[in-house]
Amino acid sequence: MIRTETEYRLTLAQIEKNREAETRQRAALVAAGLAPEHIEIAMEPTITFHMQYVEDVQWYERVRAGDLPPIKNLNHIGQVLIGLRIAGGLTQKELAERLGVSEQVVSRDERNDYHGISVERAQRVLDALEGQAMMIVNPPARKTDLAREMAAV
Repeated sequence: MIRTETEYRLTLAQIEKNREAETRQRAALVAAGLAPEHIEIAMEPTITFHMQYVEDVQWYERVRAGDLPPIKNLNHIGQVLIGLRIAGGLTQKELAERLGVSEQVVSRDERNDYHGISVERAQRVLDALEGQAMMIVNPPARKTDLAREMAAV
């Protein structure tokens, strides 16, 4: 996951290097006489690795534009907080100043996707980012409802 503008620029440069390396690798496999289907199999790890960079850039660009994806469970709250900071145009240093902590604390927290953060701390970060959160909770289906559905089948 890209967390800073510097990481974003470095990732864009890496994508370009990966494209060039992929082109060279494909040409070498063709020159070695491999069949097209074997070339695709051989290229798969390189392409998969490259696509992770592309997906990271796409995510960063979306959240920077304010398009924060919904989350299905609270385990992803860290990604939301990071995305909210990016969407707000704040650096880690600026968030740290708002929170009254060092930039290293914010950097470490984000590197760990705020793993293990308390609800109070998440709210403090949310407040510092001037964001709002909405939670929708859906109860599980009742066993009796499931039993009726199964009996109807």
